[in-house]
Amino acid sequence: MELAANKEDPRENSVLVIISCGTNNPNRSVRGFHLAHVAHKMGKRVAVFLLDEAVYLSKKGVTDNLRAPSGDVADDIIVYLQEFEVPIYVCGPCAQTRQITENDLMEGFYIAPAAKMFELACKSTTISL
Repeated sequence: MELAANKEDPRENSVLVIISCGTNNPNRSVRGFHLAHVAHKMGKRVAVFLLDEAVYLSKKGVTDNLRAPSGDVADDIIVYLQEFEVPIYVCGPCAQTRQITENDLMEGFYIAPAAKMFELACKSTTISL
């Protein structure tokens, strides 16, 4: 499908970062938040979607000391994303399986169905880690 010459592809200005690993792989999980941060600073509309083990990152206190080998600290990046109201979605079935409820979530994190991920992915450049 080719876009008309005067129509902009909405995916050029929207980024979805999907993170599927948690504290078991801080390099990848922190990198996902870092990429969302970079995209936002570039002026992109950004959303993050947490799947599988990454849903643990939504719980209060879990990212407080999570650091990538590069030195990036998850909590510092998440504070930035929260400040700028970048939505961070948490896979509903993944959270339920891990007994994570809305009450466990940090500010700016929202439990969402898989359909939300597809809705966002169809309108965004998608990065999956």
